[in-house]
Order: sequence, then structure tokens, then C-alpha cells
Amino acid sequence: MAKDYYKILGVERGASEAEIKKAFRSAARKYHPDQATGDKKEAEVKFKEFAEAYEVLGDKQKRSQYDQFGSAGPNFGGGGAGFNGAGFDFSGVNFDFGGSGGGFGDIFETFFGGDGREKSRGPTRGANLEVRVRVKFEDAIFGTTAELKLERLIKCENCRGNGAEPGSKISDCKRCHGTGEITTTRQTVFGMMKHAAVCPDCDGEGKTYEKKCSVCHGTGRARKVEKLKIKIPSGVENGAVIRLSGQGEAGAKSGPAGDLFLQILVEQSREFERRGADIFSTQKITFIEAALGNEIAVKTVHGNVKLKIPAGTQSHTNFKIKSRGSPKLNSNERGDHIVKILITTPQKLSKKEKQLLEELAKESGLNMKRNGLFD
Repeated sequence: MAKDYYKILGVERGASEAEIKKAFRSAARKYHPDQATGDKKEAEVKFKEFAEAYEVLGDKQKRSQYDQFGSAGPNFGGGGAGFNGAGFDFSGVNFDFGGSGGGFGDIFETFFGGDGREKSRGPTRGANLEVRVRVKFEDAIFGTTAELKLERLIKCENCRGNGAEPGSKISDCKRCHGTGEITTTRQTVFGMMKHAAVCPDCDGEGKTYEKKCSVCHGTGRARKVEKLKIKIPSGVENGAVIRLSGQGEAGAKSGPAGDLFLQILVEQSREFERRGADIFSTQKITFIEAALGNEIAVKTVHGNVKLKIPAGTQSHTNFKIKSRGSPKLNSNERGDHIVKILITTPQKLSKKEKQLLEELAKESGLNMKRNGLFD
């Protein structure tokens, strides 16, 4: 059922932002469960209703959508602009505004002068890095070790990441006593509320330095170009991504390092084509070999393999050579080698070869003279 938020707050549709805020402030004082007298559950229901109305009407964009579509519009869902996800716990006046879309941040700012969500700037995880690595066709099959030149932020070698010049003193911040936060208590219409903010003396770290590191200037990190040896596993395919945990950039304030992601680009082969773990190639034979049959040598990534060609083999016939393909990643199994037979026709014949073919034609009942091919 559509709700009239203007009627709930007791204001006209053309009310100003100040009038809407004043109406909600008055309702909050009256119906907040910890302030109201009488039935606490009824007061909580009323307070939620007023807060829902204010979240919509106190936000210009939401108010505009509400005026156009009403509370059943596309962004309200009949329940009021995400109010149910705002995370209110009225029993202890504990507020979690992480899920609100701006309306409740405005409510908090109205009463407390801030959003209450400031965090200590302590250790943070380093950034992930992504690098492309080119490998040869055979190296992707059998595995290899690649050398990579990488520029990244590492833990400062001069101060070992603590941000202080070696030999200088590191102490707990006297203002926040090492917590990195300053907590203040304020009297509000909701009662006494605690508000935590980043300590301005230590910037939320909780530590003070007698002298900051001359190399990293207290950050604990320095940029450096390094050579890394990376193991490429056998059977890796083109486009695969390998994750190296902790090989990204160093974290700030001695935080954990990020990860390094290697995107593998496999070079093409002139002789082979790979599809998953199977490898494909073509092999030319003469029409005599195809007709009479023969045993030929087929080149695979594992070396030459003998293959028996049965008599009467047709061109473009595929033969499978078991377990002569690529190793399957993280497995002891191999794919197969598939060879396609292509029959070639000689472009030049000796006198003896020509005579033999003429005899074969006669034996086969072919009238070659009728076709004007023999004199």
C-alpha cells in the first residue's frame, strides 16, 4: 500500500528541506524508544515510520522520485528506500549506517555533526598486480622458469617497514594512547552518544616517531625494480591466469602484501595446433603410400613416433596417437596427438614412372587414350 510520507511527517508537499528536517527532529525526540514514555514497541514502530519518511523526503533525488512515482516506485519497493537494510537496533541506540543510501547519513549529521564511520588509518593490504608473460609453445607444454622484471612497492629495506629511521625511538601516541582513535561523548536528543575519529597527532596509526625513515618518509614502503623467477607449470594454456599470493605490492603500515597475477600468453607453433590437452598436426604422404600402405614417422612434441598407414587410406583421414599430446594441468594424464593425412600428387614423373602408371591404368581398365592423356 502506498504511503504518504508528507502526511506522516505532518508537512505540506511544498515544504522546504529545513521544514522537513525540523518535523523529523520533533518526531524523533517524541517517539525514540529510549526517550518515549508508554509503550516502547509502539514508539519504535512510530519512529521507524518517521525515519523511513525522512530518509526519502530528506534526499533531493529520492524525494523527486517519490513525488513522481509514490512509495511504490522503482526505488522504494513499497518499503521505503531501503530502510529495512539500514541496520537499526533501537534497544541500545546503536546505529549502523553502512547500508543506507544517504538519507540516514543526513539524519546522523543532523544530530551528531558527522557520519560516525571514520576509521583508523592503520595497516592496509597492498595492491594486487597483473603482468602478462609470454612463453614459447613447447615451454607451455613442458613447463619452464620465466624471469620477470617487475617494478613494485616493497617493504622499505631501510626501516624494515616500520617507518622510523633505524636507531630512532617509536612510541605510543600520547593523545590516543596507541589506539589511533579519539573518542568523544556528546549529549543528543537520543541520549549520550560516543563518536570515534582518527587521531590527528598520529594520523590513526597509534604510533609516533622520533625521526621518520629518510628513505620512505615514514610510509614503510619504497618503489623498487626487481627480477623475479616465476615457475610456469606444464600444461598451462593460453590466457590462463596464475596467482602468486603475497607477491603484489607491500601493504601500508606493515599491512599484508597484495597478490601477483600472471596472465600467460602462449606463442603459436608453425607445426602444431593445440586444443586443450590435444595437439594437432598434418602429415603428407604419396598416393602410392596411401594406396599400398606404409609405416611413416610422425613428429610430435615428444619426438618422432611410428605410425602405420593402412592400404587405401584417403586424404584428410585423421589418426590418433594416444598420450602424445600436452600434459593436463595439475594431472599426470596427457592428451592425444591427432595427425591429419594429406595425399600429394607428383608434379613431375620420370619415363619409367610414367610407363608404370600407364600399365596400372590399363590394368585398372582405364581408357586414358580416350581422354586424350596418352599418345
